[in-house]
Amino acid sequence: MVSRRTLFKIFGFGGLGTLITYSRFKKPSPSFYQQDSLSLPYGLSDPKSVVVIGAGLAGLACAYELSRRGFEVTLLEKSSNLGGKISSWTINVGSDSFKMEHGFHGFFPQYYNLKKIVSELNIENNFHSLGFYSVLFADNKYNYRPENFYPSHSAFPWNIMDLAVWSDNRLNWGINITKLSHWQVFKEITGFKIPDSFQRLDHLSVLDWSKIGFPQGLYDLYFLPFARSTLNSPDVLSAGELLQFFHFYFFGNPEGLAFNGTKDDMGTSLVNPIIAAIQNNQGKVVTEGNINDIILKHNKIESITYNQGNEIITIPFKVEKNTILSNQNETYYGAGDRLFLETDKQVISLRCTHQGCTVKKQENGTFLCPCHGAVYDENGKVVKGPAKQNLSHYEIVKKNNDSINLISNNASANNNFKTIQADYYVMATDVPGIQQLWTRIKGENNDRLTQKIEQLAVADPFAVARFWFDQDFEWKHSNFTSLSGYKLTDSITLYHRLQTQFIEWAKKTGGSVVELHAYCYKEKDFPTQEILLQTFEQELYEIVPELSEANLLHKELVNQKNFSGYPPNSYENRPETVTEIDNLFLAGDWVKMPFPCGLMERAVSSGLLAANAILEKEGLQRRILLTVNQGIKLI
Repeated sequence: MVSRRTLFKIFGFGGLGTLITYSRFKKPSPSFYQQDSLSLPYGLSDPKSVVVIGAGLAGLACAYELSRRGFEVTLLEKSSNLGGKISSWTINVGSDSFKMEHGFHGFFPQYYNLKKIVSELNIENNFHSLGFYSVLFADNKYNYRPENFYPSHSAFPWNIMDLAVWSDNRLNWGINITKLSHWQVFKEITGFKIPDSFQRLDHLSVLDWSKIGFPQGLYDLYFLPFARSTLNSPDVLSAGELLQFFHFYFFGNPEGLAFNGTKDDMGTSLVNPIIAAIQNNQGKVVTEGNINDIILKHNKIESITYNQGNEIITIPFKVEKNTILSNQNETYYGAGDRLFLETDKQVISLRCTHQGCTVKKQENGTFLCPCHGAVYDENGKVVKGPAKQNLSHYEIVKKNNDSINLISNNASANNNFKTIQADYYVMATDVPGIQQLWTRIKGENNDRLTQKIEQLAVADPFAVARFWFDQDFEWKHSNFTSLSGYKLTDSITLYHRLQTQFIEWAKKTGGSVVELHAYCYKEKDFPTQEILLQTFEQELYEIVPELSEANLLHKELVNQKNFSGYPPNSYENRPETVTEIDNLFLAGDWVKMPFPCGLMERAVSSGLLAANAILEKEGLQRRILLTVNQGIKLI
């Protein structure tokens, strides 16, 4: 067992002052990132307008804050549903209807900026605590026991000591205080600071970092599961990004790792209240809004043009050939939810027009969406909902051996385009979205910013499978549990014990609703959605053997390839909120963040940073932004 004395030696306490500062009896307050010292006006005195493109968390947060300050906000969303990766939609299971979403999301207590919005909206009762958080390990040579994390309210290093007390794996941490490499690891862990830590570690992948002297047990038990929780695979994730992630969620976090979940789906619990607040502040919300042109003059965006309905792309874009899926009879381009099928006459987008899942060609020539059941005929016309728009069609304007350039087949038609002019513009899409938007700019673009956006990475695909069974089962771990060591599965969620609609269904039927996540799988290992579902189901029966005796009533799959990638050597050249274009600002979890944050909090904080930058230009009081404390430098 790692003793308290050993821990004191490892972390090098030098005096009484340090002990007092990090006493477990006084939890540190969050750090202020932005707080104006001057008393400035809160709202506008003259009308100003802003267009926010993208209604995920980043765009919602930005539009929410600016609408509160008197800006005329137009929020444009490409999908028919609002919320991006936290949107919800209706599905039918037998005679019952449910709200489906992109997977379970945990609201950690150090999500200070997101929690503040929840408080302002007075929707705290939409969330409830999960109590504790478990990590389970598949069969492994070290025989790791399950890990459980609880609320601790202790700052570093007391949270490590609490973990040593809670953990049944403390003898397997693998810490050797005589190894210089172990000391170097702890130095990085305890001294995380932006940008210094990135300058030292951003050139390494997590996998490479683990090979140069990382304590094996700490890596297996904590760093590997957390690395995958970033939605990036350890072989392509920057060690600097993982260190920031780990600092934000553990070492710099005095709140503990237990978290809240929504009582209902994310759309009902969070998205709809934010949208209502924006609209109550006279904000305009547009769904199915596809940007066609962005006019740039004199280093400012002058206007944007969009249409509602199917996307119409008037500028050719390039798509790489998918060698994994292509065969003698069919040629595919792109990947994930950006997949295209070449036919004799044209190219069909296989992106379902409902929620962006990838449709699959059936033996009879029709296309089926495995996520929500939409069916299209052999020409891509909707046969069965919930999709409303037909699959998009494209013409090939240039073809090479390994790529094609495409344009909408109705690009020249009169499509009732609408034009908006605004004082400010915020692009708050995902990575594929910002890269596509950038191809729509007409005028003298900024080469340096273009290079930054073009090199943004997309993570390996993400998948969620949800299963309905006619039986329940015993489960002694947390109702959301991380899993490590499986070929595909990274977590399990027991929805019939978390969300109202599923709790009521389980009471009525005696059944269960279980969801599995794969955070960042390799496409070559799971090239089709059928293989994904088969593997998920097989691993579910390994995780919960009792379910192999139950009847599987229904299953849903959500499969995306649009999460932000954080590969080595990407930090320095990552775009920032304020751009070289005078009235353009960027938001999303892919922008360079000046303080530690992760996942939903990173998206929300980026949106609020963009709002603050606009507020500052107008001489208004900026919103206070909070974060966890940065490096402690104990050794």
